[in-house]
Amino acid sequence: MTTDASDAVEMRNALLRLRRGTGLPVAFGGLLEAGKQMRISELSGTATHALRSLVVTSGTGLGGKTVALSRPCVVTDYSASRQISHEYDAPVAAEGLRSVLAVPVVVRHRVHGVLYGALRTALPLGGRMLGAAVEAARDLERALVVRDEARTLVAGAGPGWEQVREAHTALRALAGRITDPELRAELLGACALLTAESARPTAECGGPVRVRLAPREVDVLACVAAGATNAVVADRLGLTPETVKGYLRSAMRKLRARTRGEAVVAARRAGWLP
Repeated sequence: MTTDASDAVEMRNALLRLRRGTGLPVAFGGLLEAGKQMRISELSGTATHALRSLVVTSGTGLGGKTVALSRPCVVTDYSASRQISHEYDAPVAAEGLRSVLAVPVVVRHRVHGVLYGALRTALPLGGRMLGAAVEAARDLERALVVRDEARTLVAGAGPGWEQVREAHTALRALAGRITDPELRAELLGACALLTAESARPTAECGGPVRVRLAPREVDVLACVAAGATNAVVADRLGLTPETVKGYLRSAMRKLRARTRGEAVVAARRAGWLP
């Protein structure tokens, strides 16, 4: 499994979910790169950069043990624990971490990364915290699977497909700024030619009703599919970031998607995006 910018976004989202679900103030994590080495790429709630880009080898430290065993591991006092090796004591101490949990990210029966949660005091991390951390890892696993499926779809779509998607995103963004209703309709019609929208059955033509997205929900998803953050989407569409979040939440609910990546894939399958 290769890594890219979308992985960083999904990892950051997973760390935020872990912190919210567990109540732990610090979270960090990374995906395996080559062989059995993992690089910690994302930090949340940390006070220093001591852990950034730390390379963890399978079997070493808490995270390496988690990779080797493919199961969650917990220590109450990292530096004093006899359950792990201590190659990474210096960066862990520099961040002031004591109690740490590590949960594997398993995709298709292989460990592809680790999520960590930590306290700066030596206190037991209970089952509820561990369960919430595992759930955050499961969400990340689903997002990575969806991401890989999307890559497969793109690879099978033939050369130039990304340019088609970029054109679709640009046209929808432009249509939102056009005040002339006829010209706007023409632009949206051109967008429809780039998707399967014209072939979608509707109630009017007697077919089954599928997921219905509002125009602005499609606009937001098109920008998200291009890798834009909420702030960039807001600037591109002339909306506020909070409005963008609202449209995205609504679209995800309709598409029964748990992450941004799942929503994009579901919208493509439903014919809303090319």
